[in-house]
Amino acid sequence: MQELLDALGIKAPVVVAGLSGGILRALSRHRYKVREMVASPICGALAAAYLTLPVVHYFRATGLPIPSPDDDTTTLAAAFLIGVSAMWISDIVFEVVVRRFKPGKEE
Repeated sequence: MQELLDALGIKAPVVVAGLSGGILRALSRHRYKVREMVASPICGALAAAYLTLPVVHYFRATGLPIPSPDDDTTTLAAAFLIGVSAMWISDIVFEVVVRRFKPGKEE
């Protein structure tokens, strides 16, 4: 699996950090649904995999005082936060889709 992720240009620890952020978000819910336990953490992992390094380099380029992007702590913290944020966004999108296509009550 590591070779596949490396071939895609994805760091495995970044995916795990994003997935962890997604799982933490899913566990904070009062009711568990399939989309929150499966789909949303996957969305968090994918978002972290593809957005973490560009976000860290963007913040570095804007002159914000963040540690070096070479430091794994900065990258993994950003991946965790992106994973949690992606969970929020995916929850909203899934809820809109479910409400849009849910059959209405017949009167």
